[in-house]
Amino acid sequence: MKNNIKLIMAAIYCLLVLTITPTKTRAEDGIARSKDGTLISYSTYGKGNTTLLFIHGWSCNRSFWREQIPTFEKKYRVIAMDLAGHGDSEKNRIVYSMESFAEDVAAVVKTAQAKNVILIGHSLSGAIILKAAEMYPDNIIGLIGIDTMQNFDEEYTPEQAEELIKPFKEDFKKATDGFVRAMFLEDANPKLVDEIASTMSGASDKVGISAFEEMLKMSYVKNPPKINVPVWCLNAEIWPTKPEVNRKYLPDFNLRLISGVGHFLMLEAPDEFNKELEKIIQEIAPDKITENNDSTKINNDTNVIPEEKEIPAVNGEIK
Repeated sequence: MKNNIKLIMAAIYCLLVLTITPTKTRAEDGIARSKDGTLISYSTYGKGNTTLLFIHGWSCNRSFWREQIPTFEKKYRVIAMDLAGHGDSEKNRIVYSMESFAEDVAAVVKTAQAKNVILIGHSLSGAIILKAAEMYPDNIIGLIGIDTMQNFDEEYTPEQAEELIKPFKEDFKKATDGFVRAMFLEDANPKLVDEIASTMSGASDKVGISAFEEMLKMSYVKNPPKINVPVWCLNAEIWPTKPEVNRKYLPDFNLRLISGVGHFLMLEAPDEFNKELEKIIQEIAPDKITENNDSTKINNDTNVIPEEKEIPAVNGEIK
């Protein structure tokens, strides 16, 4: 009898452990080689007919999508990548242009054999996903910018650009820290603010300054994007977005807004952000989405290392 009680107690204990132990998100880590030979790191999660490729912003890395991966891998194939010069990707370029970053995106799409791809780019990567879709349209079915593409009429003279970049050249860490903190609302989570400010101000000054300079050279007035897929933005309300201006260049430009958040809305209000992002994905690809309940192994010709790992720590519609 005592033995039976011990067995029952042991079984209950095991059940409790399995119940309360958080499940790890299963990732397939891969390496893609960009056009110039730079090695680009990425991770793949889940499976599905639609691929969501998440691309971080300036001086960030793929961990900034940690609140999205567990939600979206249940239904889609999800890829999070580090652009060249960021995260685990190589940092051997001299110039970090939007075109070269677009080559990084294209390399990941090709190497991961991704189909029905929706490019999701935060901040600086709004320009990158536009360029990637223009240069390599195959397999891309839509673009979603996250707090970006506010005004396609906006452009800078060389003098204005130099004035903006000057503080970063003088003291990158200090300028970046102040720059990041100014992009949050006053009631933002201080721990999150400190984490993001620390991560971004600790990034490579060489990469950050070059990417900033290249972004400021861009002009959609002189070089309108040539895009043949739907373009959406999910933006914060604190900086006005001008859809009527953007539609002069991209007739199929659509916008959703989230209130009460700053620039890093995917981390500041992840539940609301994920719900709004899902609505946009359904608008772009309702006929290509299938449910997914498990992970899948991706076969390609690169270094892919399957492993169990946790994702690292780091509010309306206008038509």
